[in-house]
Amino acid sequence: MTKTRKIVTAVIAVLCAILLVIGLTLLFVIGIPAAQFSSKVENVQLQPVSQSGEGGDRIHFMNTGSSDAILLESDGHFALIDAGEDTDNPRGFEALELEGFEDRVLAYLKENAADENGQVYLDFVVGTHCHSDHLGGFDTIFADDAVTAGRAYLKVYDSSKIKEKEVEEWDNQEVYDQMVNALQAKNIPIVSEPDGTPFTLGNFTITLFNTDDPQTDEKVGENDQSLGVLVEKNGTRVFLAGDIDSYSGDEARLAPEIGKVDLLKVGHHSYVMSSTRKFIKTLSPETCVITNNYESLHKPVSAYIQYLCDPDFLLTGRENGIVAVIGDNGQIDYYNDIH
Repeated sequence: MTKTRKIVTAVIAVLCAILLVIGLTLLFVIGIPAAQFSSKVENVQLQPVSQSGEGGDRIHFMNTGSSDAILLESDGHFALIDAGEDTDNPRGFEALELEGFEDRVLAYLKENAADENGQVYLDFVVGTHCHSDHLGGFDTIFADDAVTAGRAYLKVYDSSKIKEKEVEEWDNQEVYDQMVNALQAKNIPIVSEPDGTPFTLGNFTITLFNTDDPQTDEKVGENDQSLGVLVEKNGTRVFLAGDIDSYSGDEARLAPEIGKVDLLKVGHHSYVMSSTRKFIKTLSPETCVITNNYESLHKPVSAYIQYLCDPDFLLTGRENGIVAVIGDNGQIDYYNDIH
């Protein structure tokens, strides 16, 4: 055998070994843990929220299908992170004929955040990014005379930076305009350039992440604009990841800034390109909440999270909403059936 043939044979052997390792890894990461993940989700047993008592510092993850609506509650103060998908279809596209949850979110606010006169005052709201499954319900909420807010964190939507498919086929611009108009009608100040400076909500310390615009000449998806929200109390840390993903390296960039957390609201409903290795290993949550139905979540991503740090998983669709009660001692207790 010539020297060249020996080299070629060695290279082929190395490549085959690499492919074998990759294949076995994928089989383990996506196959076996996927079954374990399904079993783990099905074995979760929570008490209904009626057993949680009164008051306390809470994070309410509403059941809004494959969308986000999260109410923060602490020491009599309230804030809303996103407002769920809506039924409105301003562009008349068949693909945008979606089940809306705006009435459910509004009813939940009136039931859980209203004062003795039936008025709902939110210290602030956050529109993480301009997709209808996050901003859709805000115009309906603020059209109601009983609801107002102190301020709104909402980055400016700039369609010139967004991929053509989203601009042409989705309703990003429309849901942004509807939210802005609803806020302006109530004279609610809009913070369009948040700087990440921590502030308080009752006993919670709140920090916004991914506040800067993507620094790239290439067009991106609107998820690249998504804000993330860190909620802290006495050393207990919760990160609400919005739709942050890894297409432009956001997860890798943000992970060391966020650090270890106790509870993670999984980014982008567990869909592909969210929850990458560095992000999950750095945050290393004990519990993950996924804002999705079991049938719609991307199980390989969830299985990969389980493989990396083996957290408990809670699905808003399966549990009919989830409340996390954060105690003074750092313990987080979880309850379901909140609607």
